[in-house]
Amino acid sequence: MTQRAPAVRIEHADKVYPNGVRALAPISVDVRERELVTLLGPSGCGKSTLLRMVAGLSEPSAGRVALWPGDELRGERGLAFVFQQPTLMPWASVLRNVRLPLDLAGAAREAADARVRKALELVGLAEFEHVFPRELSGGMQMRASIARALVTDPHLLLMDEPFGALDEITRNRLDRELRDLWHRQHLTVLFVTHSLYEAVFLSTRVLVMSARPGTIVGEVVIDEPHPRDDAFRTSQRFAQWCSRLQGLLSAEEPAQEPR
Repeated sequence: MTQRAPAVRIEHADKVYPNGVRALAPISVDVRERELVTLLGPSGCGKSTLLRMVAGLSEPSAGRVALWPGDELRGERGLAFVFQQPTLMPWASVLRNVRLPLDLAGAAREAADARVRKALELVGLAEFEHVFPRELSGGMQMRASIARALVTDPHLLLMDEPFGALDEITRNRLDRELRDLWHRQHLTVLFVTHSLYEAVFLSTRVLVMSARPGTIVGEVVIDEPHPRDDAFRTSQRFAQWCSRLQGLLSAEEPAQEPR
């Protein structure tokens, strides 16, 4: 099978903040088209920093982060970012919230509204376009945030722990919905999570990061067919993948001082 071209290329990229804190040690990795790659690691290891560097929201201190082909992917129809919180405008309807990127780009209203309604249908919010964020559950607010990302028809979707604050039932449901969106829309996704269970369920490949300064210490290809269903979560194969990732994470835990 022909290997797909890189959508993201990270070459010897690291990050040192002005206060001297080194968030990332040099990292080199490719994310290929139509992969769903997860960054997994302990809190503070630089997962979000790396994601922000890919988005162009932060520059590496050394090395480079390139999108393929070139940085034009950062424009419309390029990449979209879903943050940890929905970050919706409370005074605006769901439709206006999702339309925001198109409004900022100067898109014609009628065409923009048609694209918004398509995005809302993709995330199961077609009947909620006139509702305000305060009237939505946490899971529905996150769906609206994902719709806002999808409305520009991106090639690359960056997601920074989007479901981390949700209850397990809602999180599992949104994992399934993201899996379906990724498969149906032929997206490339770079996903950050603390949950190895979420990583195994969603990913084509998991990159395990060390404690700060973060670097990639392990790479696991989740060689399971897609789409994966809830039965996979209770299978022996799922448990084996989780155990493998847990072993990599445990190897990065600092040794505890004897008491």
